[in-house]
Amino acid sequence: MTVDDAVQVPIDSDEHIIDARAQGRALATRLGFSRTDATLIATAISEIARNILVHAGSGEVAMRPEIGDRRCGLVVVASDSGPGIRDVDAAMQEGYGTKGGLGLGLPGAKRMMDEFRVSTNGGRGTTVEMAKWRESDGVERLNGNG
Repeated sequence: MTVDDAVQVPIDSDEHIIDARAQGRALATRLGFSRTDATLIATAISEIARNILVHAGSGEVAMRPEIGDRRCGLVVVASDSGPGIRDVDAAMQEGYGTKGGLGLGLPGAKRMMDEFRVSTNGGRGTTVEMAKWRESDGVERLNGNG
């Protein structure tokens, strides 16, 4: 896989959330993730994209493969220019919601992924970086991607 396999999906409608989810699942499958892990990745992308739509109105989800000798993974960077998150620690607690939701978006996505970071700057947006990894076994290269 190469940088050309990177995907960027603008988020400003429900259709874009569906597209980001589908593209994440497809990229995870090409990387050789199990069906279960591909579903976890797609669900985490969906949760974060939904947060962008609800809290910021619009943003972007970028996905890229990372392939090394020992592991390969899918890195997702979701960003927006919304109002930011006032209290990240509180937002990472299940049940914390500010727009009438269940408060499962950020903590749920974190649970599904191997790495998860939130950076926010009040009034200047939020960026969520998350990644899912698996041991490299050559499948990602055998699929015509290496």
